[in-house]
Amino acid sequence: MSDTKIEGQPGYAPGTHVSGRDIRDKKIPYTWWEVEAQYAYSLGPANARFLKELKEGKIIGRTCKKCDRVLVPPRMFCEWCYSPTNEWVYLKDTGTVETFSISYLDPDANRIEEPILVGVVSIDGASPKHGFMHYFGEMKPEELHIGMRVKAVWKPEEERTGSVRDIKYFKPLKDGGDE
Repeated sequence: MSDTKIEGQPGYAPGTHVSGRDIRDKKIPYTWWEVEAQYAYSLGPANARFLKELKEGKIIGRTCKKCDRVLVPPRMFCEWCYSPTNEWVYLKDTGTVETFSISYLDPDANRIEEPILVGVVSIDGASPKHGFMHYFGEMKPEELHIGMRVKAVWKPEEERTGSVRDIKYFKPLKDGGDE
């Protein structure tokens, strides 16, 4: 190593500058390998139960008695007070639009004519601002707004797989009602 200053390089970085050409010309040793990463993802008890219930056409959450909150999607501990959550609670499949986006790009970033409507829905019965991101349907982009009341449109029972996509989308509730 050298402490020699190289033109155009910062003076506080001692050592010898290495260029791409040095590597190509094999002036320095290097190695290359493809990583073979094998992994498994565990849903854990809260997410596993949440997805199982979605397959049955139900939305479920967990209560935190200490904070007096209902968490959706459910968690086995409260991120506010770090206490274990207390019990399961079934919720309605209705809610309120908290935020949304109107996207003229498909999931592969290709431009599309008809936009995709996505956003976060706070589920009725859950604590305020507790919900999840999902698609919206049966509405025009100009109809979608924050505070809009919506209801889940479920896939047919035989098509459900235990995924958040078992809800096809959320549609507007008639007259902003509950059903």
